[in-house]
Amino acid sequence: MNAPTQLAHVAPEIRPRPAPQALLDALARRFGARFSAALAVREQHGRDESAFTTVPPPAAVVFAESTADVQDAVRLCARYKVPVIPYGVGSSLEGHLLAVQGGISLDVSRMNQVLSVNAEDLTVTVQPGVTRKQLNEELKSASLFFPIDPGADASLGGMTATRASGTNAVRYGTMRENVLALEVVTAQGEVIRTGTRARKSSAGYDLTRLFIGSEGTLGVVTEVTLRIYPLPEAVSAAICSFPTIADAVNAVIQTIQLGVPIARVELIDARSVRCVNQHSKLNLREEPLLLMEFHGSPASVKEQAEVVQELARDQGGNDFEWADTPEERTRLWTARHNAYFAAVQSRPGCRCITTDVCVPISRLADALLDSVREADDSGIPYFLVGHVGDGNFHMGYLIDPDDADERARAEALNHQVVARALALGGTCTGEHGVGLHKMGFLRDEAGDGAMAVMRTIKHALDPDNIMNPGKVFAW
Repeated sequence: MNAPTQLAHVAPEIRPRPAPQALLDALARRFGARFSAALAVREQHGRDESAFTTVPPPAAVVFAESTADVQDAVRLCARYKVPVIPYGVGSSLEGHLLAVQGGISLDVSRMNQVLSVNAEDLTVTVQPGVTRKQLNEELKSASLFFPIDPGADASLGGMTATRASGTNAVRYGTMRENVLALEVVTAQGEVIRTGTRARKSSAGYDLTRLFIGSEGTLGVVTEVTLRIYPLPEAVSAAICSFPTIADAVNAVIQTIQLGVPIARVELIDARSVRCVNQHSKLNLREEPLLLMEFHGSPASVKEQAEVVQELARDQGGNDFEWADTPEERTRLWTARHNAYFAAVQSRPGCRCITTDVCVPISRLADALLDSVREADDSGIPYFLVGHVGDGNFHMGYLIDPDDADERARAEALNHQVVARALALGGTCTGEHGVGLHKMGFLRDEAGDGAMAVMRTIKHALDPDNIMNPGKVFAW
């Protein structure tokens, strides 16, 4: 492994490539009112939830409504060797959609049709602009659901591109395990299909998983076929507060090591609980807490909960506070999902630099507690939430985006968190993806040999480097 990169990507490298007027004219003729070069529209598509606030917007925006639209837009951009940046709902935290090399933002949010539900096979095929909440609303009448829940109501195309996961990953896995097949428009404007609705295959290279997590750098996803699941017979959610973060983390480690099939287990530190209480008008005890959910038959849910309650008591945890009705559960999980926005609102005008390292569950306490001590010592406001059932946690450093010293100190903290995770056998990103912010860390994690292979794949599939250039690794 290389020595960890020092303060990797405090600011992104901006190398704009011009969009010729001939291209803009051709796009305007093809797309009419679905093409826009208006500054307000470009600026909307040129920012996300990352801390990068100085990247110029794209040259124009195209709103695609079909695979043919995507194909035509990519072919026109390929003719002029102009970048194409796929855009879903703009919820990225790592600068994925920023136009660091200029180009055209290709908005697929209007491609929002659920194309087919195959209830007997437990699969569904959707366009990339369908959001997870929209899909679950569609599936509810058939007593089915899609479990991957990254918090934001992200588009399924974007979730595929970033290999997203979230609160249910400890039981149901990530997008990697739940995407069966894709339709993709390549950098040459060709439409390819990867995978099938069959649950497994040994046929050739696994191109589906090559595109999952490629962050728009290899092609534009235009259809996604997903696994879906029956709604559990019984669901119960519980909150348990602990004297310290260490106590809560140790209870989680024991739960996972015992093989309890818990569906969700989220850690929220006392700072985050305070912010959530203010934002969502709750009165949760302002101590480190675990928010848990159990799925299964009534008997299995009861058994799981009893085991975890006993483990929690051994670590000083309080008796569970239960949320048994759908309304109570929804309120709690909505509050958890809003923890990021609640924290950001606690410091008006701030931007958030987030970490999302993931480590083997046995090393979770080492990684998390040292990170908390460093953040406490720094004096920078922060919050902590974690999908701790799979060893994944987020430190969010709330910085003044105009304060260079504060940004540098937050990046130094981020660097220490990532270096520690890599040393413990973990990864620099458990779910947010590489984007701009983690490019140096990816090199540290993957090593020169693996990076060379990734570059070879990128060159082969996108020789003119038009697919979301400047992300994942520099070229």
